[in-house]
Amino acid sequence: MTDAAASWRPLLGGLMAVAAETQMTEKKLRKRATSRLSTTPLHIMLIPTVVLLFIYQYLPITGNVIAFQRFDIFLGVRAFWESEWVGLDNFRRLFTMGAPIRAFRNTLVIAFWKISTGWFVPITVALLLNEVRQTWLKRSVQTIIYVPHFVSWVIMGGIIRQLVLSDGVVNILLGNWFGMDPVPFLQSNDYFVPLVIVTNIWKEFGFGTVVYLASIAGIDPNLYEAAVVDGAGRWQQTRHITLPGMAPIMILTLILALRGILTAGFDQIFNLYNVQVYETGDIISTYIYRITFESMTPQYHISTAVGLFRSVVGLVFISTSYWLAKKFAGYRMF
Repeated sequence: MTDAAASWRPLLGGLMAVAAETQMTEKKLRKRATSRLSTTPLHIMLIPTVVLLFIYQYLPITGNVIAFQRFDIFLGVRAFWESEWVGLDNFRRLFTMGAPIRAFRNTLVIAFWKISTGWFVPITVALLLNEVRQTWLKRSVQTIIYVPHFVSWVIMGGIIRQLVLSDGVVNILLGNWFGMDPVPFLQSNDYFVPLVIVTNIWKEFGFGTVVYLASIAGIDPNLYEAAVVDGAGRWQQTRHITLPGMAPIMILTLILALRGILTAGFDQIFNLYNVQVYETGDIISTYIYRITFESMTPQYHISTAVGLFRSVVGLVFISTSYWLAKKFAGYRMF
């Protein structure tokens, strides 16, 4: 009997293992089903968002066919398939017409200055505010410089126009302090781009400053204590502790800013520019708007070609910026 019982033990052990595994599998399936049921309402809530995303983001992509046609709006809906097919002729015109080339050049110039100043100025202000020891003063300055970020360019444009008029506050101060004649900031190609850069700094540097102050707050205070013990001054602490501690977020913000190099801020330019400063102030977005909605004979095929070209170049810049962010700053989207 003992030998028989011993011979059954491996079989019983195997059956028990199979039963236990079956039970665990059933528990996993039951847990997975419960989890699926608990997330089902969330997936249902996503349906309207997915539908709207398809309608307003993916469906309009089919309209890019206009870039390869001589689009005739007077044909109505039939224009999409009855307009003359011209292939790449619209794109060839982009590189022979003066206005599109000028718009691309202005976009790159303005974007370059916006990105560089929008990166350098907040870092400098954050370092200066970090040295302020009065908490109430530091917080007050942060709040004051942060407020313009929440004001739309429609309102800011009106404020700036009033400030830089020939009898505005800026020209009055320039006349009283330096004896200068009124400066036509909004009518001169020499002054328009600097005005755009300065006002962009005024509106946006507060947001960047808060970001960099947050990165400074994350630096280990023990490093500063050790530096003080070693006799390091404030400048040496900033150079060897604060700046290296800020380096990851500094690199990340600079790299991610590259994706906006072909936008240059439509809202700001549109609310400030006029026909007198097209030479330096007309960017890609405003050019597309003008030839589509302000022209007596709307050139939808040209504006679509410009927009498609900008989108392709922008995709390259965005992909490159995310690759650089991942390589040098460890940034991941997912």
